[in-house]
Amino acid sequence: MSEFFSILEYSFFRNALAAAFLTSILSAMVGTYIVSRKIVFITGGVTHASFGGIGMAYFLGMSPLLGAAVFAVLSATGIEWMSQKGKVREDSAIAILWSLGMALGIIFVFMTPGYTPNLLSFLFGNILSVGRSELYIMLGFAIVVALVFVIYFRPVVQTAFDPEFSKIMGVPVLFFRYLMATIIALAIVVSIRSVGIILVLSLFTIPQITAMLFTRSFARIIPFAALWGITGSVLGLFSSYVFNIPSGAAIIFFLTLQFLLVKLVIVLRDSLLRGRNSAVGQH
Repeated sequence: MSEFFSILEYSFFRNALAAAFLTSILSAMVGTYIVSRKIVFITGGVTHASFGGIGMAYFLGMSPLLGAAVFAVLSATGIEWMSQKGKVREDSAIAILWSLGMALGIIFVFMTPGYTPNLLSFLFGNILSVGRSELYIMLGFAIVVALVFVIYFRPVVQTAFDPEFSKIMGVPVLFFRYLMATIIALAIVVSIRSVGIILVLSLFTIPQITAMLFTRSFARIIPFAALWGITGSVLGLFSSYVFNIPSGAAIIFFLTLQFLLVKLVIVLRDSLLRGRNSAVGQH
């Protein structure tokens, strides 16, 4: 057991645990909005579109995360604009920007002279390489998002579930839609370092879906999702160390395993209750 916890002596693993904690809380807040508004695939669209920014940043010699953030924000707000003003269906807008971002990313990476060794970490994540400066960014952004949810909780929920009624009531629907689109985009970019472009969609949906097995209240889903996210992330991190497997994939595996186990327990419980009730009814 002492050998197992000896990994905590290393600063990179402590940083990874802190990153897992922060990304779980961040994805709990933002992911609950995404799942509740039924725009799950906007996460995948924005994530893959941000790859264009990563490729362009590599080509220009800039920070890949900065390039990803710019592309992600433009893509998220672009999806909102195209679906509302451009008369394009939301799923079609996502598909267009998803494909364009990936295409631009591949082109710019191909045009970049030399080898891009960090590219795989953006595709599949490498939470073990998260540094202290990135932790500060995660913490600062998580605090900002938490303040937005605390201060504007009611209009955010109203515009997510019933934008037409909110507009009648004088709520600035477009402002909150674009605000949340920007927050979603930046939250995705911040989380890319943890699980990567390929897997980040799961981080923003699986803990929330697991939480929804217990409650449908928007306010209650967030802490439940954070709890499941932290548990799955910690289990994934330790298992990646023990079995020497990619940390991002291990985290998503445990998040999925949690959901399946909880779902199985609930199904078995309901089945037992139905059997007991039918037995009582026969007597």
